[in-house]
Amino acid sequence: MTQTIIIAISVMGGLGITIGVLLAAASKIFYVYVDPVILEVEGVLPGANCGGCGVAGCSANAEAIVAGKSSPNSCVAAGPEVGEAIAVILGVSLEAKEPDIALPGCTYGVQDAASKFIYDGVMDCRAALLLGGGMKVCSIGCLGLGTCAKACPFGAIVMGPKGLPVVDEKKCTGCGTCERICPKNIIRLSSITRRILLEYTTSDCTTPCQRACPAGINIRGYIQEIVAGDYSKAVQVIKERNPFPTIIGRICPRPCELDCRRQYVDEPVAINFLKRYAADYEMRTGVHVQPFKAPSTGRKVAVIGGGVEGLSTAFFTARLGHDVEVYESASKPGGILRTAISKQRLPESILDWDIEGVSEMGVKIHTRQGLGTRGITLAGLLNQGFETVFLASGGWDSRLARGEEARLERPIPGTYLLLDILQNGMERSSGKAPAAVVVGGGSLSVDAVKILRGAGVEDITLVFRESEDQSGVAAMDREALETSGVKFCCATALTRLFGEEDGLSGMEGENLQTGEKSEIPCGILVLSSGRYPEMIFDRKKQDIPETADQPAGPVLWEGVSPYKSTEHVYEIGLNFPGDILTDFSAAIKAIGAGRRAAASIHQRLYGISIHLADEVLTRQSVVQNVNRLEEVQPRARQIMPLCSEKDSGLCDELEKGFDEESAGMEAARCLQCGLICYKDSCEGVAIQERLGKIA
Repeated sequence: MTQTIIIAISVMGGLGITIGVLLAAASKIFYVYVDPVILEVEGVLPGANCGGCGVAGCSANAEAIVAGKSSPNSCVAAGPEVGEAIAVILGVSLEAKEPDIALPGCTYGVQDAASKFIYDGVMDCRAALLLGGGMKVCSIGCLGLGTCAKACPFGAIVMGPKGLPVVDEKKCTGCGTCERICPKNIIRLSSITRRILLEYTTSDCTTPCQRACPAGINIRGYIQEIVAGDYSKAVQVIKERNPFPTIIGRICPRPCELDCRRQYVDEPVAINFLKRYAADYEMRTGVHVQPFKAPSTGRKVAVIGGGVEGLSTAFFTARLGHDVEVYESASKPGGILRTAISKQRLPESILDWDIEGVSEMGVKIHTRQGLGTRGITLAGLLNQGFETVFLASGGWDSRLARGEEARLERPIPGTYLLLDILQNGMERSSGKAPAAVVVGGGSLSVDAVKILRGAGVEDITLVFRESEDQSGVAAMDREALETSGVKFCCATALTRLFGEEDGLSGMEGENLQTGEKSEIPCGILVLSSGRYPEMIFDRKKQDIPETADQPAGPVLWEGVSPYKSTEHVYEIGLNFPGDILTDFSAAIKAIGAGRRAAASIHQRLYGISIHLADEVLTRQSVVQNVNRLEEVQPRARQIMPLCSEKDSGLCDELEKGFDEESAGMEAARCLQCGLICYKDSCEGVAIQERLGKIA
């Protein structure tokens, strides 16, 4: 018995030793190194594992933070002190975090729509979409089964009385769970930055009027606020996409009204006159209503040009949290609106009021100062702490309106407009003239070559987007130019400029057939358009600003264009067909361009690649729509009251504007459209009841 016990103990001991050796060997072979920084970051996180950060749990989020894929303050279940502690661990600074909140994309449920579609099946939005398409017709409308509310880990969403999700902004952490679980992307994360940066897509529930508006104003939204009698809120909705509602309410060509669905029954809603009513209400209060603004980033941006586009760019850039200063060469900002429009159509007081609103957003405006005046230069601004300089100097229309067509303007170093040198010529260089590039111009480029030769330029390159045969230069002229040493570069677009200090050093061209990029050295650039293109200038990446240990060398800069309008999103380079070759045909288009410029500036500041979604919405996009309305009662459009003919000389404005009753009656005509739905028209009596006017 004793011997058996000894044998058993020996066997067990041997097994223990063997297992220990094997485990020791395995620990060496299968040892997984865990970064102590990751462990330290994970130790700071609360361990909620809620998934609100967008990854699977706190361990995964710690790895993402250390890898730079998530920000130190990405945890939505923790307070700001956690983000600050993680930033200390990583040795980085922490910018103020702009809150994200969930924002439903529908404004009314199926019970309020003129046509109802009922789903009978599993009460889950994902099952409804898979099994029956939900409402059977609309591919975007909310199914209203409350899956987002059930999934919200913080109880921030409930289904409201209209069958739509209602978000409690105080409880919402912006975790994105609802966005990820909604099968139709109706509820999405929203923030000031997101709303400025993102373009509409075919997955958004946009309205016909909104799609037609060059600025993309939420027309349905502000008319709904007018119906509710909240005129200040209406102005706030307008200013999400348009900083000049009082101006635009008077001069807009109103493309939105051409697509209004009420025209299938009677006449379009007076959309622009309603905008004017809300904006005039704001002006009468004497207090500017402002849309929300992101936390300050401390980053400085300069905008050259105080016209509509420049001021719009400044407004949206300031809303993104950046410090913005505008440099305008005229004595007052406003551009062509101040000089080319009848004062009875747009009084200066109206113009000044909206510009004051831009200033109140935090934009500093300098007048009688522009690039090339009072010693202000591109390199000088970049050396003054401005990370980016945006050029929106306007076109020849503006110069004609100011009576300055004879004055040679050169806001971009070494760059001329072809129109200017054809009219005013070019001074001969005192030394050896630098190489020159002429972009576009067709047959007029031949005249440009003669002027450049007269100025002592020997090295000349002509760049055309078209092929040689389509360039507009006759074969005989082309042969003579090539014989004289002029180089031709066809099927090529100008995409980028380079320079040093106050001089131009070259341009980048992209071959439109092969996509190959090449740099063409030049000190003189001649553009065939009637305006200097909008461009974003900043330091080249290898150019290092002055520090305590490293004195600054010469400023090396580069210039690129903001991204195109959605209509031309796939076009490459400057001066493409459809580009703005002189001033914008309407101020509302310049406002849209200003928002895109601000988005481009923001993306460039943070190194974000500019990529628009494949389903970005354009005027050519195929979206669901309707071409007839059912059971909508005709209602006469309200007529804009005019100053009488005998009093026209005494009136400040020819159009007097709606009063509250007219505005209310007109707003009630809006059908609150969705893609293929529209609200039951009997809802329109609500405003009449509020005004004591029962239909």
